[in-house]
Amino acid sequence: MKPSHPDLEVVSVFNAATAQVDGQTVLLMRVAERPRTDIDPPDNAQTLDLDGPHPVLRPLPRGYSKHDVIGMCYLDTERDPARVVVAYIPKNLPGLDLRDPRSIRYRNSTGVLRMINDGYTDYLAQISHLRVARSDDGIAFKVDDMPALSPQVDMEEYGVEDPRATFVDGRWHITYVSVSRWGITTSLATTKDFRSFERRGILFLPDHKDVVIFPEKVAGRYVALTRPMPQSFARIFGIWIAFSDDLVTWGGHETVCLPRWERWDELRTGASAVPFRTKQGWLELYHGVNRHHRYAMGAVLLDGTDPRKVLARSPEPILAPGTAYERLGLFNDTIFSCGVVPLDRERIRMYYGAADSVVAAADFSVNEILGSLEEYRHA
Repeated sequence: MKPSHPDLEVVSVFNAATAQVDGQTVLLMRVAERPRTDIDPPDNAQTLDLDGPHPVLRPLPRGYSKHDVIGMCYLDTERDPARVVVAYIPKNLPGLDLRDPRSIRYRNSTGVLRMINDGYTDYLAQISHLRVARSDDGIAFKVDDMPALSPQVDMEEYGVEDPRATFVDGRWHITYVSVSRWGITTSLATTKDFRSFERRGILFLPDHKDVVIFPEKVAGRYVALTRPMPQSFARIFGIWIAFSDDLVTWGGHETVCLPRWERWDELRTGASAVPFRTKQGWLELYHGVNRHHRYAMGAVLLDGTDPRKVLARSPEPILAPGTAYERLGLFNDTIFSCGVVPLDRERIRMYYGAADSVVAAADFSVNEILGSLEEYRHA
């Protein structure tokens, strides 16, 4: 996988939306990159002034080597078009916390920001874009050299992540996660061929992710599964449902598939693949997280005419981390899918991110999944 810029290196490729276009299987993959650590800052290197309400690019004083700095991807929206630049932060900067390899934490002890979260601001150590891969057989893929969707606006300054693709109304509707200091939002893009894309902007405000649109209207309305991320009270992260007349404005929000205590999905649940119809109802393959932060995949069956009603759920995961590449990686013990494709009338192939590092695939019998479900008993 080629990096999008010579100053970056690819960290992982995972969590791909799926589609079948012109006889090919298409993956829209999340590609995570970070600044290279094997090169010294160039003569014209820049750093970031982190003490104001927003980071500001400044020239990096001379004399710093690769051992003295931590590289950080910064989306420079002052330029048109916006572009990602590498800023080099001195490791001895007072207030800098590099203990978590996934983030760069800075504590601002001056100005108004010192009164927000004790002055702490978290920046990601990597940045993600979305890139297309195509295959004639669903196994061997040819990957585009350049990104399909890259960060462009302030609400995407930390990257764009975890797409899902639904074919409805004659085009593919792609929901994806936009990440920034303002929080986690869900945005929409559309395409007919996965070669050119039209960005439609933000659908749901922070913090909100795992938005998956149904492939057809139900009772005259568009339907989506969502996952709001409340920061108050019990902070229950689970699957909700919402409805729309135009695929832009959403309402009628209700809970559908919440975490279940002492089950495999007791900590969090989130929609993964695009739901598809079966004779019994809508089948949604979703991810669940247990108390040990293991991400696994299961299924929920929703009523075919009223998808607010849950008919059955997986008592155990249909796929849990077991192989080395699923258990060890950027984020251990993780199986996270963003899409499936049909193989025939009865079998499907699920593509999934393994340990937030690679893309893998697993084939399933739909009938076996349905047969494994446990009838849902409403309280």
